[in-house]
Amino acid sequence: MRRLGLALGTGALLFAIAACGQNDEVGFGGAPPTTPEPTTQEPSLPTEMPPQDGNPAGFPPPAGTAQVAEVKVDASGLPEGYPRTVWTEGDGTTVGVYGQDGGCTEATAEATEQGAQRVVLKITETTTSTGPCTLELRFPPLTVKLDAPLGDRTVVLERAQVGPR
Repeated sequence: MRRLGLALGTGALLFAIAACGQNDEVGFGGAPPTTPEPTTQEPSLPTEMPPQDGNPAGFPPPAGTAQVAEVKVDASGLPEGYPRTVWTEGDGTTVGVYGQDGGCTEATAEATEQGAQRVVLKITETTTSTGPCTLELRFPPLTVKLDAPLGDRTVVLERAQVGPR
């Protein structure tokens, strides 16, 4: 009889130890494990970019440069959301703009026209690879050397996209 009591006690102890190590069942007085309920709600993403007209806080001209007045910048050739800040450096013969590049694109700028009334700057985004590409987006400052100081001329901004090199 004594052996039967020892065997039952040992069996109960082993059962209790085994039950404590499993999370599948409630066990002795424990609460059932909680599982999060699946959600059907999609994560919210921004629906639009903040306006980038003029000199938004996100695109100030670099330190030590002079911003060109908004009325002297024609950015109608740029898509919505593209930086429109234009500046001059030094004696005014260097003009700067922000380009847009990232993962598999590289931005450059060139003066395609330098008339008495206006200067046309073309920002070119060149695809450098067919992929895979990262989704990063950068706005590097780009500068162009003019033949003469910008002065009162209007800066016309244009954008071009070129396929893989």
